[in-house]
Amino acid sequence: MTEPALPATARPQAQPARRRTVIRDALAVGLATGTYGFSFGALSDAAGLSTAQTAALSALMFTGASQFAFVGAVAAGGAPLAGVLPAVLLGMRNSFYGFGLDRLLRLRGLRRLVGAHLVIDESTAMAVGQRRVEFASLAFWATGASVFVLWNLATLLGALSGDMITDPAAIGLDAVAPAAFVALVAPRIRTRPAWLVATATAVVALCLVPFQPAGVVVLAAAAVVMAVVTLMPRLAGVVTAGHGTSDGVDG
Repeated sequence: MTEPALPATARPQAQPARRRTVIRDALAVGLATGTYGFSFGALSDAAGLSTAQTAALSALMFTGASQFAFVGAVAAGGAPLAGVLPAVLLGMRNSFYGFGLDRLLRLRGLRRLVGAHLVIDESTAMAVGQRRVEFASLAFWATGASVFVLWNLATLLGALSGDMITDPAAIGLDAVAPAAFVALVAPRIRTRPAWLVATATAVVALCLVPFQPAGVVVLAAAAVVMAVVTLMPRLAGVVTAGHGTSDGVDG
């Protein structure tokens, strides 16, 4: 929620409190993300990846949606390429986040390189939610560092616990990531076009899941999104034209 503008005399006193709030929220986001980092580690181990491979995915790829897509494809028996394609596709959104954050944070040199690795959903949301640049920078770095450390720690713990958890799905760990994604997406599905895209992709995914590897399902759902977004303006024009004809009004 956007905080009200503070009077000039109140700003110096309010800054330390605001900084503490930003850091506290960043740690809370890191803790929440770490809970399903454990799930990723356990699922990756169950899919046949070694602890080192699982840890490397979290440290180097560091984007949960892409990691789950890759591991899901491998676990479903797909070739590594079937996991790489949806992982790359899902990770592309971070590039678009980077364009907006570049104008906001204006990082240079080594800070730019490190910052690029920390561009994820959580750090972006925390940064753009601030009203002042200094708080946006603090929110980005605090959230990115918090999520990176706790996500990788939880991933390692999940992978090491693989021997004790013979079937992660039996205790519901396979549902943690989808539930988190639904929680992130649901508040944003407010308009009719958003509902149309969500419904179309859900139907296609449900139809393909029993017959296709996970990576293929993700690619098919993405193709549906692009098709719906491309056709939507034309459909809107047809509907508008239809109403104009029935009402006796041009255009």
